[in-house]
Order: sequence, then structure tokens, then C-alpha cells
Amino acid sequence: MEIVVSELLKKYEDGKLSRRQLIQSLALAAVAASAPATAAAQGQRGFRTARVDHLSYQVRDYERTRDFYADLMGMSVVGDDGKGYCQLQFGESHGVGARARTFIGVNTVAANAVPGRFDHIAYSIDDWDTDRVRAELERRGLKPRLQQGGAGDTPNYVSFHIEDPDGIGVQISGIAR
Repeated sequence: MEIVVSELLKKYEDGKLSRRQLIQSLALAAVAASAPATAAAQGQRGFRTARVDHLSYQVRDYERTRDFYADLMGMSVVGDDGKGYCQLQFGESHGVGARARTFIGVNTVAANAVPGRFDHIAYSIDDWDTDRVRAELERRGLKPRLQQGGAGDTPNYVSFHIEDPDGIGVQISGIAR
């Protein structure tokens, strides 16, 4: 909560929030802070999503898509392998131990894939425990695929890839302690 208040005050001081927006945001933060903090506190199992980690797209021409988002949306190009994959970062910092920013992953499609397709969305959870996450996913009948390491910017980044009921790719990620 302290971090949220500090960030709101900084935005207000920098002229990015009006006084009215600051007061509304502080009130909302106070209400959110008083709600049960975890799914377990509500008698549910599973995870508490902390943030969107990244979105991934499959495209015909990754350079064209990269340049579109960089030029139009002001995203920073990082992790460009020059062969068909890059990341475009955006947003505010999430704090220590997490990725510095949210990003879009842009991949050139394989010959038999459909271009212009949303590939997957990654959600980060706090208090990562690889065994606990795997066990919960398997308990739900899912087939988690482990991936360790990110694009080099985040040590101890770990995730599992699964599919939702409609076959949409979901990546659940966190920082292993």
C-alpha cells in the first residue's frame, strides 16, 4: 500500500494527476487494501494474479510490427534477436524482484501457423513456489509446461504454460526465490 500511495503522490507532484484524481485513487486504494488479500482468505484455491507480465503475438513480419508499436505507441525495443523475435517494453516499474516493465513479445510465425494471431498472455503471481504452482495446475487437470529464464533481464524468472478452456495460451509466471 505504501508503494501505491508513493506512486500516486509522485504522479500528482509531476502534474500527471489532478487533485480530484489523486483523492479518488487514494480512496480506491484504501478500499482495495481492506479487501481480503488472498484467495485462501476467501476460501478459494488457486493464485492471486499480481499483474500482466506480457502479451505475445504471432505476425508475418516482426520488424514491421516492432516498428509500428515502437513508433506509434512509444514502446522501447529490447531483446531483438534479428531473426524474428523481439520484445517491446512499456509501462511503469513493478518494483524489486519483478520484470522492470510489461512487454509485448512479437514472433514471426512458423510456415504452417496463422499470422496476426494472439499467441498467449502471461500473468505474474507473487510468492512464487514452483512445486506449489505445478501441483495446483496438475490438480486442476492441466498439463503445465515449465519454462525457466526470461529474456535475460530478470534473474530467476520461472513460468508454466497452459491452455484455458478455449485453447488460449496462458503463462503463469513469477520470480523464484
